[in-house]
Amino acid sequence: MQSNSAINIDLKGRTPPAFVAVEGPIGVGKTTLAKKLANSFNYQTLLEDAESNPFLEDFYRNRKQAALATQLHFLFERAQKIQDMRQADIFEPVRVSDFLIEKDPLFARINLNHEEYKLYQKVYQQLVIDGPKPDLVIYLQASTDVLLSRIDNRGIPYEQSIDRKYLERLNEVYSEFFLYYDGAPLLIVNASEIDLVTSEADYNHLVNYLLDIRSGRHYFNPTFFG
Repeated sequence: MQSNSAINIDLKGRTPPAFVAVEGPIGVGKTTLAKKLANSFNYQTLLEDAESNPFLEDFYRNRKQAALATQLHFLFERAQKIQDMRQADIFEPVRVSDFLIEKDPLFARINLNHEEYKLYQKVYQQLVIDGPKPDLVIYLQASTDVLLSRIDNRGIPYEQSIDRKYLERLNEVYSEFFLYYDGAPLLIVNASEIDLVTSEADYNHLVNYLLDIRSGRHYFNPTFFG
């Protein structure tokens, strides 16, 4: 239960990062983790709300046909959420987000054709998205098999058509992106081996680890939890 998360975590005088962004490919659990962190730290959430994208279901049925509309809708929605956040909490963001705006072009690169991508780039550049810098970015990694299993288990009908090759490509571009990412302190989590949804031990272990991060690149890949 999420309510237990806040009780079990001992801050030991430590201050949580003011703005945390959780990222990773579809099915990895980023929204669930973002909500649990927000509950533990008493933060507000900044969530993508993918279900509100009217083109998403068509995209999973026919990626080529609906890719541009789907991508632009996500881009406009993410940009608007960031703008709203800046206006509401310009001094103290204290938020947990399940997206990082800089990753938006990753999906455009693998889903759009050459001409569509050129158009997307023009729109992206014109928006001049100046989002607040996260105090910590959490990148959740998982194998393609794990992603497929979790997508299947959560049972969203239009996601069931997602194929292995698409997820493999997503994993590739995410790995490449975060290999060079230096925009904020980064915690890379092997989400294949731990259960951040139902295991309070796993979740609390992760939170206690991230509370000590102030800079640099870190890896969370425990093989044992006491």
